[in-house]
Amino acid sequence: MARGKTRASRSNARPVARVALVRARWNEDVTLALERGAIERATASGAKLDLFQVAGSFELPGVVAMLAETGRYDAVVPIGCLLRGETPHFDVLAHAVARGLMELSMTYPIAVPFGVLTCDTIDQAEARAGGEKGNAGAEAMDAALEIIALRQALASERSSSRQRSRASSRSTR
Repeated sequence: MARGKTRASRSNARPVARVALVRARWNEDVTLALERGAIERATASGAKLDLFQVAGSFELPGVVAMLAETGRYDAVVPIGCLLRGETPHFDVLAHAVARGLMELSMTYPIAVPFGVLTCDTIDQAEARAGGEKGNAGAEAMDAALEIIALRQALASERSSSRQRSRASSRSTR
């Protein structure tokens, strides 16, 4: 018999998810807009939210790791904005931040979505921070809540499976 798919959605997340939101202050007009979008989504879901700030996007992976180490959170959502300049600095930072966050998402048993904009221009960033392209901060929070829901569904399935296997191994004689 084939197993059904486990669909992750915010509706099957545990009632109170604990989420840390870490916002980079660099390009603050953009990151504040991203933060507002993320806070709205977290509030709408009933998540308990703690807010943190760092100087820039480069500092995000280190602080995400510190918060993940505490074991207090179901998700840590990093919010930042990198804008391309005239030097390779953008490429170095974008790669380092993306790689650091990706590694953390695979290392810790919590949700770590990618909420860092990497744009060529401020206009592109503003469009993605509540403008015509939506709000990437809200989307990052949605991703975190979906991962939390999936993790909870898998844990529930695992628990049910263990209970069934124990029950079926008992002797009926």
